[in-house]
Amino acid sequence: MKKHLLAAAITLLAAGTAFAQAGDTLAKIKSSGAITLGVRESSGLGYTLGGGKYVGFHTEMGERIADDIQKQLGLPKLEIKYQPVTSQNRIPLVSNGTVDLECGSTTNNLARQKEVAFAVTTYVEEVRIAVNANSGITGIKDLNGKTIVTTTGTTSVQTLRKNKRAEGLNFKEVMGKDHADSFLMLETGRADAFIMDGSILAANISKSKNPQDFKIVGEVLSVEPIACMMRKDDPAFKKAVDDSIKRQIADGSLAKLYDKWFMQPIPPNNVKIGLPLSEATKEAWANPNDKPMESYEIK
Repeated sequence: MKKHLLAAAITLLAAGTAFAQAGDTLAKIKSSGAITLGVRESSGLGYTLGGGKYVGFHTEMGERIADDIQKQLGLPKLEIKYQPVTSQNRIPLVSNGTVDLECGSTTNNLARQKEVAFAVTTYVEEVRIAVNANSGITGIKDLNGKTIVTTTGTTSVQTLRKNKRAEGLNFKEVMGKDHADSFLMLETGRADAFIMDGSILAANISKSKNPQDFKIVGEVLSVEPIACMMRKDDPAFKKAVDDSIKRQIADGSLAKLYDKWFMQPIPPNNVKIGLPLSEATKEAWANPNDKPMESYEIK
């Protein structure tokens, strides 16, 4: 009987240790000597060059966070593993421990805060409208009777429908399988407007054959704070991540990183996105916070 009780106690102790490790990302990183970053393959903030190479503003920022965590833990080296994530699987992969820190293009909102934690905001996205430069479309009011494309799995057109300026408008909605496919519909005239995150629109325009043929117009449809995701209820890891981001803001390195990825030519085509730092993002950096989308107002 005592042997059974001892075995049960050992099992419970082991389970408790595993549970504590799962809730202590810094301990997990220190014991494994590795951190897993969740990265995107095609986003305005991070993308792949193929062959397991991931780059972009948020990807490189995540690598700098890893460097700071390595120093904090006193590790001689820290392996960075890259786990591609999608809009559908990013939250589950963070929650189940596959990904330690997701640095893609995820909006911080109240619904997601029930499942994961967010670092301080590092980019404030604005959902906008891209059109052919000679289309005559200047804003929401001109979309009546038009064909609008957006990407499968996104909420951009729903955002438009909720906008009070869109009341009474009738338009046809078509879906691209990914952002490149959506832009191709605009480029080939199968759609009159492409509604999506401003950074994604700007990136696609910059990579097109004739960037001057397109422009971003009209009102901001929604304002969305973008931040890195991590598991809930791990304050020590969140503090380490937030401290690194705040350090990058304070020493100017985050601004230089933004300039590198949005204002200078970038691989693979050596083109410039040309998206200046917005006032909303400047404000988020000046006053670091993890407020959800619902706290933002469209001005």
